[in-house]
Amino acid sequence: MKGFVYIILGACSYGVLSTFVKLAYKDGFIVNDVVGIQMFLGALLLWGAVLFNSRKRTNKNNYLKPNKKEVLLLTVVGSTTGLTGMFYYLSLQYISASLAIVLLFQFTWMGVLIEAIINRKFPEKGKLLSLIPLFIGTLFATNIFTTGLSKVHWLGFLFGLLAAMSYTIFILLSGKVAVQVNPVTKTALMVSGGFTICALILPPTFFTDGKLLIEIALKYGIPLAFLGPFLSTLLFSKGVPLVGPGLASILGAMELPTAVLMSAVVLKEHIGASQYLGIILILLGISLPKLLKRKFKETSLESNN
Repeated sequence: MKGFVYIILGACSYGVLSTFVKLAYKDGFIVNDVVGIQMFLGALLLWGAVLFNSRKRTNKNNYLKPNKKEVLLLTVVGSTTGLTGMFYYLSLQYISASLAIVLLFQFTWMGVLIEAIINRKFPEKGKLLSLIPLFIGTLFATNIFTTGLSKVHWLGFLFGLLAAMSYTIFILLSGKVAVQVNPVTKTALMVSGGFTICALILPPTFFTDGKLLIEIALKYGIPLAFLGPFLSTLLFSKGVPLVGPGLASILGAMELPTAVLMSAVVLKEHIGASQYLGIILILLGISLPKLLKRKFKETSLESNN
């Protein structure tokens, strides 16, 4: 039961980030500072957790210290998390929070496609079937049937898809690098890499303005850093081993309805019936491969008995 709670809370905490970002934009803050403060404070929180864990001097999970090569790899892989946040927050400048999260969730079919190309193997039937509700759901969720695609800003659409692509790359690589390293240390290194790439592409201005640093940190930096890089990551690192990656991916989809609900309630964004239908179809598409796989296992066990 703990695993379920960890994953759901982690997904929900990540789902509210887009609302905070939109509010920050309304207050006049720019994307450079919003992305920068989240990654910067997130890295500080995570390194604080690493230091706290090291002082406890316990290693009951038999974690290994990362070597120089793993540190470099984790930093490079972590740059994709920074790019995901950067593209995602750039998209929020042009499109609604509800549409931005829908575009981010396109990582589901992108992952299937890239995995098939890398393995040179046709995707499983369950994964292919899941693409049908995912594709139809995306069309409904973007609301193009009623407003038309011309109403969607092309830059926002492009940045949303780039966020999905970078997130896809992160998912494919993160699980294969330094698997024996403590999840907190691993995450701290990746978020540090993410902050570095963001600072190079979108240099934050708060480092040269102490008043701006304090203002953005207190208003938005602390909640963004705590809910995003710190809390959601730690909750997932605790929850995934308890429930397994398959179920975790289904439960993690709670991020989508959370983001949409927050945008409707807090930001007062209009969300029509077709968009809600699209979100339901996307959630179905995400869940379908895991549900079919579980059903197949149950059928196999029954036939063997």
